[in-house]
Amino acid sequence: MNTTWRFLLALIVAGAISACQSTQPEPESVDAPEPTPEPAPVEEVTTVAAPDPHDYSDVRNFDNSESLLSKRVIYFDFDKSEVKSEYRDIVAAHASYVASHYTSRVTLEGHADERGTREYNLGLGERRGNAITGLLSAAGGRGNQLDVVSYGEERPVCRVSDEDCWWQNRRVEIIYTAR
Repeated sequence: MNTTWRFLLALIVAGAISACQSTQPEPESVDAPEPTPEPAPVEEVTTVAAPDPHDYSDVRNFDNSESLLSKRVIYFDFDKSEVKSEYRDIVAAHASYVASHYTSRVTLEGHADERGTREYNLGLGERRGNAITGLLSAAGGRGNQLDVVSYGEERPVCRVSDEDCWWQNRRVEIIYTAR
């Protein structure tokens, strides 16, 4: 009987020890796996090649700083209306555009610095605008596409009376009224 009591006592001690142990976390219930979300529908992306800056018939080049079409101011020497050689490529680019777009319309605004009389500067601004018109016409622009307006000294870009400022006012601005 002694063995029975020992066996019974060992069983009670083992039961007490197992009852005192900390509870193990319950394993997470393994239900059905969460469904993977459906991928978002793929939007079709259309890529467009950057405009060739040397394609002067492409209207996108007006905003392309690498293209000559984005440059629309031609500067002149004092009391001159001849287009300087450094600006001839810009004028040629605009001539190419005008020649390839029959509906385009251009206003050439001639300007002068403050030196000289009002009447003289109006005439000088007109001569400068006509010089650009001549080059545009020679390269394919038509007369009904081109208008010349002279503002003389009336719309200066810079109002300081020195050479650093005057050169900015001796100009023709190429303004597209229809592209």
